[in-house]
Amino acid sequence: MPKVGQSSEDRLPAGLWGIAAVAILGSFLAQLDATVVNVSLSSLATDLHAPLAEIQWVTSGYLLALALMLPLNSWLVDRVGTRNLYLGCFIAFSLASALCGVAWSPGSLIGFRVLQGMSGGLLAPMAQLTLARAAGKHMAKVFGYAALPILLGPVVGPVLAGAILSHASWRWLFLINVPVGTIALLLAWKVLPKDGAAEERRALDLRGLLLLSPALVLLLYAADHVRERSGWWLMAASFALLSLFLLHARRLQERALIDLKLFRGAFSISVATQFMSNGIAFAGQFLVPYFLVKVYATSPSKTGWLMAPLGLGMMCVYPTMGAMTKRFGVRQVAGVGASVALLGSLPFLWLATHGLSVPVLELSLFIRGMGMSSVGIPSITSAYAAVEKRSLPMATTALNIVQRLGGPIWTTVVATFLAWSWSGRASVLQQPKPLFAMAFGLLIVMHALQLFFALQLPRAMPEQPKAEELRREELEAVES
Repeated sequence: MPKVGQSSEDRLPAGLWGIAAVAILGSFLAQLDATVVNVSLSSLATDLHAPLAEIQWVTSGYLLALALMLPLNSWLVDRVGTRNLYLGCFIAFSLASALCGVAWSPGSLIGFRVLQGMSGGLLAPMAQLTLARAAGKHMAKVFGYAALPILLGPVVGPVLAGAILSHASWRWLFLINVPVGTIALLLAWKVLPKDGAAEERRALDLRGLLLLSPALVLLLYAADHVRERSGWWLMAASFALLSLFLLHARRLQERALIDLKLFRGAFSISVATQFMSNGIAFAGQFLVPYFLVKVYATSPSKTGWLMAPLGLGMMCVYPTMGAMTKRFGVRQVAGVGASVALLGSLPFLWLATHGLSVPVLELSLFIRGMGMSSVGIPSITSAYAAVEKRSLPMATTALNIVQRLGGPIWTTVVATFLAWSWSGRASVLQQPKPLFAMAFGLLIVMHALQLFFALQLPRAMPEQPKAEELRREELEAVES
């Protein structure tokens, strides 16, 4: 029964929450699997008799394989359909998890993790695409609730890993995915709507794929090795490949792996806002803990607890984003959120120059988390609302690529600034607080850029592409 006073347009489509639950489960598992392994690297190095420099590729290989597969998302959706691709990724992810659990050497584990990353890399964009298609104009509300379990991934991951390693072998970090993945696969088979392949299948832009995928992999790898000379060369090679891809995509237009015409109007502003949001999140998660450990010698376990208010602030606001966006509009909610995140970051300048105050730190992180979560949902829903329904797979690919680039790029900027300021300066080593004050100033500049883009977002969800789609469907009906 609908609520009194609730119109049929305000009611959520039947079965939407079931679809949302199944869709986000895959994204949650993929993110959870990335965080649990970080805790177990020392155990893996000991059991497999490998140096830590080699075993860290268990994590790096997963992330690089994930980036390698992202550009194929749109083409695969056109070929096999969203539902079939999602089911296939679930099957491959579960099988790769089982193989990781029975790995017999460092090389075999790294290889199986690459396979796991290739399948897991498509689970997150598939979840977004499935939710965007099923929710329609209710995206802000559904995305707000759907983000909560995904936010729990970084929190639950280390705790779960610690519990498993205390009572069982590291192999169960991967084997536990098999029964969970099997249950999720059965639910997905029953709940997800059937869509099939697209009627008009685009040919694979092989040249674009050979330019874009290596560019993304090189960029992520170079960001992780930016303090080495080879990292800078690899980053230059990555930017060169990205430039060649842009020239290639501009020439092919709609036949390109990613149609650059998508980046017009509201979609480009929404993507830019997402790029800054992801960058700010990753750069802050790097800078604040590093500041606490380096300046105040805070233990890693205590640092983790001190960072908890950031996630709590985000979780408090996410469920309200649908109602807030509907009432006040995209630009207003995102603009206020970006302003709050900026204000929540200003106390870090005081902490870096005057001394550590735990209440000030906790309150600042909580306010910053509230502000950051108020930007993400409106901007991502605005991005999906700005494109036609037939362009959703390509828009999902483009959005996820830009999102994932924001984190390593802005983290690299902050890390490079710290490394450059730190090198060869004895005075900085003795008094690091002014250096961190400047680094936090850089983070605040990033927040200001986010605020600038947030204020360029549309006031309400763009409706023009939907109107064009309706007119096209009416024309096709008349012709038939």
